[in-house]
Amino acid sequence: MKAMQFKGYGAWQKLAWAEIQRPVPRPRQLLVEITATSVNPVDWKLHSDPFRWIPSTRIPRVPCFDFAGTISSTGDAVQSFKPGEPVFGMLPFQPVGAATEFVTVDESLVARIPANVDLRSAAGMPLAGLTALQGLRDGGQLCAGQRVLVIGASGGVGHFAVQIGKILGAHVTGICSGRNGDWVRALGADEVFDYTAGGFPQVTSPFDVIFDAVVNRPSRDWRPLLAPEGTYVSLLPSVDLLIGKLAARFRLQQRIRFTLANPSGQDMEALAAFAKERRLRTCIDSVFALSELSAAFEKSRSGRARGKIIVEVNSGKPL
Repeated sequence: MKAMQFKGYGAWQKLAWAEIQRPVPRPRQLLVEITATSVNPVDWKLHSDPFRWIPSTRIPRVPCFDFAGTISSTGDAVQSFKPGEPVFGMLPFQPVGAATEFVTVDESLVARIPANVDLRSAAGMPLAGLTALQGLRDGGQLCAGQRVLVIGASGGVGHFAVQIGKILGAHVTGICSGRNGDWVRALGADEVFDYTAGGFPQVTSPFDVIFDAVVNRPSRDWRPLLAPEGTYVSLLPSVDLLIGKLAARFRLQQRIRFTLANPSGQDMEALAAFAKERRLRTCIDSVFALSELSAAFEKSRSGRARGKIIVEVNSGKPL
């Protein structure tokens, strides 16, 4: 089968076509014919020079974690799914990602795609949606009636965090560029700050949770906006985050958390239920063919995507 594969470290331009062996599902696995995947910053960051020392990033490797497609066949022990069903999910870290025609995945990591959700939208939801759900619910322990600040509210993870924050019953404030302000409000944000206006957000009440999907400032800069027992949730580990976590432990009851999406069929089913109820939707910035994966990565690297970047794998399949 065909795949886009990293042939070297350092840049997304190292991507090239490859012929790889089609996988065979183990007893509790599904073989999924992929219709679409999506781009997340981690997809290209993992193959930059600083990460070459990590054994699991060895080259050559097929990138991308998100997938949406149709079950082609199942392992002998699979009972929950059958061939022909549309499913979506996030792959665990493995040598063959979703930038290819077929993948095998454990049945415990996928969910059925609701009838009212097309496969492009489904492909954009797994990693970013799981990051937002797990980061707010588990990392931030966000509860109904609390206040949450979403930094980077118009991005791939951020636009899901705005919606999930509202689903969890919180008052949601988003930070984004002025051009995206009305769009973020339409997603459900109660308030929006324009970061391009300069200065720092002036708020009347502190936030119980600050969800930072951008991480372009030290965590200490946001601490004045955080409630005394609030939680700052970051998507990027750093030395600053570790220092801030230790300082917060001694000075206040504030908590600092780092969140990393974990593949989970149960949480995918929660996202599917939200989408079926029309409370959660994937906003698509742009769509690329699999042959244009380098360009899709370049768009992601620009930091200007509004919502998700989708990549069509089998473009002949209905989307």
